[in-house]
Amino acid sequence: MSAFDALVRPALVRISAPEGGYDPHGDPFWGTGFFIAPGWVLTCAHVVAKGGSAVWREEPAVGITWEGGRTTGRVVLAKPRPATPDQELASWDFPDLALVRVDGAEHADCVRLSERPPTTPSRVSLHGWALQTGEPGVRDVEGEAFGAVGKALLVRDAVFIEGCSGGPVVDLGRGAVIGVIKGRGDGEGAVVPLTSLRELHDVSEAPVLHDALRAHDRHHRRRASRPGHSWTAAQTALWSPTARGVSPRRRAQLYGHFAELPPPDGPGEVMSLVDAVKRRVLHPDYQAVLETDARTWRDGVGRLHELPAGPGRLDGTDLGLDAVLLYAAHVARHVTDRYGEEAGPAGLTGLVDWIADESGEAHPAVHEEITALLAPGPPPAAAVPARKAGARADVRVEVDPVPYSTPPRYAWRVMLLFDGRTVSPLSGDDTGVTRDRLRETLRGPLADALGLGDSGDHLAAVEAVLPRELFDEPLDTWRLSPDDEPFGERSLPLGQRRAVVVRDRYRSHHPPSPEWRRRWRGSESGPLRAVPLRAEVLTQGAEGHAPQLRRETRMAAFIRLDAAADGSVPVYCGPAGGGDGQRAMEAALAAGHPIALWRHSAREHTDCADFHKRAGMFLDGVRGAEGLHRPVRTLRRMRADDAEAGPEERSEHAWAEDLAVLYDPPDRPPYEVPLQGPPLLGEGER
Repeated sequence: MSAFDALVRPALVRISAPEGGYDPHGDPFWGTGFFIAPGWVLTCAHVVAKGGSAVWREEPAVGITWEGGRTTGRVVLAKPRPATPDQELASWDFPDLALVRVDGAEHADCVRLSERPPTTPSRVSLHGWALQTGEPGVRDVEGEAFGAVGKALLVRDAVFIEGCSGGPVVDLGRGAVIGVIKGRGDGEGAVVPLTSLRELHDVSEAPVLHDALRAHDRHHRRRASRPGHSWTAAQTALWSPTARGVSPRRRAQLYGHFAELPPPDGPGEVMSLVDAVKRRVLHPDYQAVLETDARTWRDGVGRLHELPAGPGRLDGTDLGLDAVLLYAAHVARHVTDRYGEEAGPAGLTGLVDWIADESGEAHPAVHEEITALLAPGPPPAAAVPARKAGARADVRVEVDPVPYSTPPRYAWRVMLLFDGRTVSPLSGDDTGVTRDRLRETLRGPLADALGLGDSGDHLAAVEAVLPRELFDEPLDTWRLSPDDEPFGERSLPLGQRRAVVVRDRYRSHHPPSPEWRRRWRGSESGPLRAVPLRAEVLTQGAEGHAPQLRRETRMAAFIRLDAAADGSVPVYCGPAGGGDGQRAMEAALAAGHPIALWRHSAREHTDCADFHKRAGMFLDGVRGAEGLHRPVRTLRRMRADDAEAGPEERSEHAWAEDLAVLYDPPDRPPYEVPLQGPPLLGEGER
């Protein structure tokens, strides 16, 4: 038996049909679960699915038995879950998790959840109920977490017994639960890493998971202050007297204070504070290499409390302790600024007092910054993150044609772009998808990336680096949610909430030309003025016939656009991803133009004269390149399909229908590396 068996047992639950049974003809024993907070049980979705449609209707259809008693619970979050209660899923893909609300178990003991991704190799213990002897009994075994495949953590040297699915996996070196038992294979077992729990945040707009995790941290803060055996005491026993960083007892206290605060809006809000702290204690130009899908304030501590004590900006100090205390002060300041000093949450005072008491052990320079952050009024410049206010990062989507593919396929990757120069890759696929599947394929990776890039009220922009044949892909109309999702932030088209622009993939492979640099300087300083992307000429027909339209050749377009003044913006009343429009766009790019406006719709337009007139007036009102994004976003909102708008209101902005924007600065780094998928989101730094 491991030292943690006695701690797991009170939190371990047997899941079955409830007394009185919703499924009297089935096996009454379904599997295992465990309390992650008083009144909250975590298990696998495929375990509770044995209860049938009543489970998915959120009825009290899940029987819960533990050392403290027996009651019923309701599944409130699950992923995956059937589209309708009566549907049966053929397979249970990751994360295969379900959160069960258990009334009447408000005093149940719970496990301690890790705030960091699992590391391998690690000795682990696995716990669950099983029918190994014909009667339900608790099974505790040890094994080794040795690697990962896809989203699964792999464990060997442990015999997985049927019925243990949904049970906890404890890291014996850290003394915390790092995963949930999913299933078994040939000599190996698959475990759902606890980091996958974050996927349940997006299942419901209500902060259900936040409520459960806050209850978890409140519980362990209370238990840490009492004498006797507890998870915090067991973790402290693993803590070396010479260890550096934040002790288990301090973390339990800090997480308990964080639990009294309103949750962050998204991972970008947490990671922006983590970045600021690492820039202070590690290096002013620090930038994360791998990203974490941080959804709680405690997740930020997981990225900081074990920083190495090697040479850093604050040489010779306990960087982990300094970093966590400074991060806590940044959280306190951030929450204060969001709600105001007079209207801050009740728990803020307790957090501030705790930081003040503990910060005496920090490096003197860090202690000074902490004191400034906690003081009333605006913090001094030295305590403000060394980045301008705005989104934490923008999102860059790169798409490349896959050579010789039939039908044509496009490789893609999604990354964060910090300050327009530093790239952090998130996801990708170099095998590619067909064009008609790009929108659906990129929906999830884009949503994840935008969550990491957004920070508070500041939303990340989307720049799509596309081959020229995809310039008319209507990125501004893409939605992050399925089409049948209720109206809300995620159901709005991307272009109505944030800047969405196109960049030229071909140009990004080569050093910027002098013309491109010069024209960008002219566009930055402004003013901007419209020039036609194509200039068609009416000529008299032969022998007195009616005038004929003579198409401008690509070379003629290049000569004309090359002669246009700096600050000129080519505009076009039609698509630019093929035909005459693409040839003219190629001429504009060759002439170095970094900005262009066109309509990505291929349908016939009868208002082109009005389009060019209004586009010219629009650009006259924009001072320079940086001032373009907000007016374009406003135009897209006004052009949104609104059945309640009157015809005059819709007509006023009809010229901006299907408006696409090339916004292609030459100061972005070129990317010549082949497209390939990076490590999984949320694996953390090793």
